[in-house]
Amino acid sequence: MKTKNMLIIAIVAIVVVIGATSVVSAGLFDFLGSNSNLDGQEVNLAAAASLKNVYDEKLIPMFKEKYPGVKVTPTYASSGDLQSQIENGLQADVFMSAANKQMNKLAEEGLVDNKTNVQFLENKVVLIVPKDSTANITSFDDLKKVNGTIAIGDPESVPAGQYAKEAMTNLGIWNDTESKLSLGTDVTAVLNQVAQGSADCGIVYSTDAKSNDGVKVVCEAPDGALKTPVIYPVAQLTNSTHPDAAKAFMDFLQTKEAKDIFVEYGFTIHEDKK
Repeated sequence: MKTKNMLIIAIVAIVVVIGATSVVSAGLFDFLGSNSNLDGQEVNLAAAASLKNVYDEKLIPMFKEKYPGVKVTPTYASSGDLQSQIENGLQADVFMSAANKQMNKLAEEGLVDNKTNVQFLENKVVLIVPKDSTANITSFDDLKKVNGTIAIGDPESVPAGQYAKEAMTNLGIWNDTESKLSLGTDVTAVLNQVAQGSADCGIVYSTDAKSNDGVKVVCEAPDGALKTPVIYPVAQLTNSTHPDAAKAFMDFLQTKEAKDIFVEYGFTIHEDKK
């Protein structure tokens, strides 16, 4: 009887070990396969210029560490310029815009996979001056008395410029300031104009102002100045040649570690108000 009991115990132990080994092995192969299956693929990222620093400095290296076999090629420009490039055949897998306007237009044209379209980040619009400026500019209303140049993004194609125009229009100062405007091709150009002193002041995103020691923030756009929230949507494009790698990149962006980096760079994670 004793020998029989020992035999039963031994059989049970073997079954447990085999089962556990199978589970571990399956999990290990799933883990390895999830990354290795993407080797040789590429993610072509089209992203608003205001995202360049966070992507180049932190997020793309983090993604590459997780997926070393995947190449990430970013293209940065104004959201309107990127929209036009995508419409004209730019090979892109993921698009991240600084406003819904450009994303929605591409979605209407069937170029965005709407199932993947996420209202992702929020930003703030701020008034900046050169770091060593002694100009008496303390509010948006003071823009009426600026004698020099006010730099903003071109409202025709740059979301930051569209927000700037909306704010100045709602504050009743657009007509008094329009002749003083210097229109930048993207928000980075506006930031550089102010940092280099070629413009007396400018309107950019708070994240841009935070990234450049050559400027200082005067104030945020007042409450009620913007009816349109500063939302950054992100989505996969329907003409993606590497949809699996694009999905992996989208999933990565929505991890806590990636979101924490966006917050570190001054963005806010958008939460739907239900």
